[in-house]
Amino acid sequence: MNDAELAAHLAETAGRILVAVRESGMFEGKALGTAGDQTANQFLVHALRAQRPDDGLLSEESKDTEERLGKERVWIVDPVDGTREYGEERTDWAVHVALAINGVPTIGAVALPGLGEVLRTDAPIIVPPTPEKLRMVVSRTRPAAEAVAVAEALGAELVPMGSAGAKAMAIVRGEADIYLHSGGQFEWDSCAPAAVALAHGLHASRIDSSPLVYNQRDTYMPDLLICRPELAKTVFDALAALG
Repeated sequence: MNDAELAAHLAETAGRILVAVRESGMFEGKALGTAGDQTANQFLVHALRAQRPDDGLLSEESKDTEERLGKERVWIVDPVDGTREYGEERTDWAVHVALAINGVPTIGAVALPGLGEVLRTDAPIIVPPTPEKLRMVVSRTRPAAEAVAVAEALGAELVPMGSAGAKAMAIVRGEADIYLHSGGQFEWDSCAPAAVALAHGLHASRIDSSPLVYNQRDTYMPDLLICRPELAKTVFDALAALG
C-alpha cells in the first residue's frame, strides 16, 4: 500500500476495532473510553511500526519522544477523537491517521465509524456549493467565544458537534461551511483533518492566517480555521474587526 492507502486502511480498521470494543459490553463510562483509546492506539502504533519502520510517530495515547523531531516523515494519529461522543454512541467522533512531511499535513484519513465513512486525501469528493445562509460548527459543550462572535457577525447558524475531526469533515461533506476553533488543541487533533480538507480544496490555517506546521517539539496548537476557500478572507476580516 502507498501512504494514502495505508492511512485510510488504518483509520477504517481502527474504527471497526473501536466499535467492537464498545459493542463487547465489557466496559461502560470512562472505562469504555480508556479501553477504546488504548486498544485502537496499540493497533495503530504496532501497524505503523511494522509498515513504516523508518518514519517518526506521534500519537495522543503514546509517550512522546524526541526521535520524531529528526524525521522528515512523521505519522500523527489520534486513536479516538471525541472520546465522550464515542462512549455516548453518537456519530460525531473520529479516528485520525496523518503523515506530515517536513511539517506539512500531506497525507491523511479521517474515519467516521458512526457514519461508516472514511474521508481521505487520495479520494476527494465534490464539496457541495455554499448555501445562502452560512453554517459554523462549534463545540457542543464549550463553543469558543471567538467562533460565536464571528458567527454573529456573519449571520451564520451555529451547528454544535463533537470531535474536531467530525467538525472538519462536516465542511468536506457539505454539512457546514466554517470551523473556527480558538480553544486550544494538539497536533493530533487537526493534522489528519487539515490534510483531508486541503486535499478537497478547502482552506486550512491558523486563525492569524499563518500555515499549520506539524511535528514541533511543543505539540500544542492554539487555534485552527477550516472553511470554504472563498470564505477565508471574510472570516479573517471578522476576526480583525473583533480585535
